[in-house]
Amino acid sequence: MGRSAAEHYDFMTLEQQWNRPEGGAEVCHPNSCLRDFQPASAPTWVLKSEALLPEPTASPTLSSPECSSGDPSPDPLPEDPQKEEENQGLSEPGLRNFVAVLRRRNFLLLWTGQVCSQLADKVLLVLLIGLIARKFQPEGASISGWVSAIMLAFTLPAMLLGSLAGVFVDRWLKKGVLVLSNLARGILVLLLPLLLWLTAGRDLWPGIPLGFVGLLLVSLAVSTLTQFFAPAEQAILPLILPKRELLAANSLYTTTMMASLIVGFAVGEPLLTLADHWVRHWLPGWEVGPELLVGGAYLLAGSLLLLLQPHEKLEPRPWEAPHLWEDLQLGLQYVGQMPLIRAALLQVVVLYSLFAALAVLAVRMAEVMPELKPDQFGVLLAAAGLGMGIGAFWVGHAGRRVSCRAWSGLGSLLLCGSLAALSWTTHWLLLSLGWIALLGCGGALVAVPMQTLIQEETPDHLRGKIFGLQNNVANIALSLPLVLTGLAETYFGLSGMFLGLSALAALAGLYTWSLLGREGR
Repeated sequence: MGRSAAEHYDFMTLEQQWNRPEGGAEVCHPNSCLRDFQPASAPTWVLKSEALLPEPTASPTLSSPECSSGDPSPDPLPEDPQKEEENQGLSEPGLRNFVAVLRRRNFLLLWTGQVCSQLADKVLLVLLIGLIARKFQPEGASISGWVSAIMLAFTLPAMLLGSLAGVFVDRWLKKGVLVLSNLARGILVLLLPLLLWLTAGRDLWPGIPLGFVGLLLVSLAVSTLTQFFAPAEQAILPLILPKRELLAANSLYTTTMMASLIVGFAVGEPLLTLADHWVRHWLPGWEVGPELLVGGAYLLAGSLLLLLQPHEKLEPRPWEAPHLWEDLQLGLQYVGQMPLIRAALLQVVVLYSLFAALAVLAVRMAEVMPELKPDQFGVLLAAAGLGMGIGAFWVGHAGRRVSCRAWSGLGSLLLCGSLAALSWTTHWLLLSLGWIALLGCGGALVAVPMQTLIQEETPDHLRGKIFGLQNNVANIALSLPLVLTGLAETYFGLSGMFLGLSALAALAGLYTWSLLGREGR
């Protein structure tokens, strides 16, 4: 061929390097070459998806030591009739789309672990607020400042560590990340009673109890572990499911997330009270029931995920020092060079911003509605969660007969229309609930196909970086509207804010619509 292996690698395009699995073996595409690069030093271990490593005997082209760029494309292998029938069925509308993914043992374990982990996340916040109210809030004082500090402790790791966590997820076993992050969070929550007992009556600073500082540190630690769990959860999904089942799987995930949001905040306090009474009945004098409930949910999630059998393994490769900044740049370059990924991420970020703004505006809407009080704004947000659950179920039920472009276009229309309609109905409860539910439904029609698109278009060895970046940007998109929306509402009013958000949704939808059309999606 006239070039050494190292020279050949230098001449590879950036896209070829992205599609080349880490560890030394280049995948032979119809117009590329297959070579095994010999390690120059002692091997270490990295992650490798079995799905990206065809067996050497699977194709004459792959089994040959070399192949020229002019070689004809190999004939495709015949499809398994049973597999072809199964994949065809997933393109048809119906509940069997969900049944097909739930029948897969790995996905059922992952999904059940997600249910336990998501509920624990929501109920944990209720638990911490309850601990503050009982142990640290002065008589007659507002709890807002204490709660804001806890929320900040949860938000900071999400804003600062999301992308870095994704880099590490690409270097580690994703199953290990899922298991250890849940087990560690469960242990931290179970240690809360001991922490509060050891710090009782002590102040770090006048007016700042040492126990409250401990709660802040636990919140920081739990949130940090969550930053590793989130990209690993998304990155492992394509390793346990074929591509044609990702849409139904993401629909189930979104429905579960919305259900846990509603159920967790709605029944969190009654569940904690029930757990407290039950433990007190069997262990009089022990106030550990709420911590046992939340910590046990995390431990149960970790135990279930321990049974996963994803298609990933460790393979030897030359040792190299971690290059975090270079890895981050590689992920950013990939997003910059891949229009579909860029458009999908933009849609997800805009969607997060819209719902973060809605969370702030819902408080003002509850204040001006005669049927509600300001602290009852959760009724409005629950309507959005219900709408998202319905929309996600709709996408999964319809299957792949509807294109990503059609889902995105319809979802964007619903977002624009419902936001514009809300600008005229801010004083009427029933009408507003209907439009907010429609807003949530439109959000699901955008979010589920875009999340599936990112999973399908991202190589295995870049998924952690991309989903870490998505998690990082999404949390920033959640935080900025929480700060700016309230201030902007005082100048433009509720109607002006909803019209502005409708215009933002329209611009993002038009951009994605045109791009998906050019890319044939």
